Amino acid sequence: MTAIRVLLVDDDPLVRAGLALMLGGADDIRIVGEAGDGDEVEALVDRTRPDVVLMDIRMPSVDGLTATERLRGRADAPQVVVLTTFHADEQVLRALRVGAAGFVLKDTPPAEILQAVRRVAAGDPVLSPAVTRQLMEHAAGTAADTRRTRARARIATLNDREREVAVAVGRGLSNAEIAATLFMSVATVKTHVSRILAKLDLNNRVQIALLAYDAGLLEES
Repeated sequence: MTAIRVLLVDDDPLVRAGLALMLGGADDIRIVGEAGDGDEVEALVDRTRPDVVLMDIRMPSVDGLTATERLRGRADAPQVVVLTTFHADEQVLRALRVGAAGFVLKDTPPAEILQAVRRVAAGDPVLSPAVTRQLMEHAAGTAADTRRTRARARIATLNDREREVAVAVGRGLSNAEIAATLFMSVATVKTHVSRILAKLDLNNRVQIALLAYDAGLLEES
């Protein structure tokens, strides 16, 4: 079994130590490095080649949002899970928009953080539809109408089947659940998801969900 390679990024050494102790005890996870600031991340990623980066948002020099955006712009980008003390935070939403695969609260039970790392390494997002809606409502404001107009223009490039899959992803359904709901095979669902990501120039399913929300498709469904 190949261990999941994890890089820890947090400016609090006690948080890093706790995470290392917790995650390092799992047979299928290996801690390959630690960083105390976002400006250290890219060099460490080059050196350690992690599968998943656990990224704090608030750091003194380069914040986790900037570090995440830089990483997700790379062709060989690892998955990023944001660490935060807040669950309805504008910076969390911005991190998701630039490509983070989800977030976990720092007081999340250890077993759930382990599961989050495993899910993200397997390509699944760590974000419930309810949390997505909460984040979107938290960030709603004067830019909401502009976001909806732009999101609808992007969604319009999808065909009808891709649009249905995008809505299902936005509702938080797994590939198997989408297959059962839309009467197609799991392989076909995966193909549609891959095409949606390519057409809309998105990084992951979380971004599909956010775009579907922005476009108002979840309200319609």
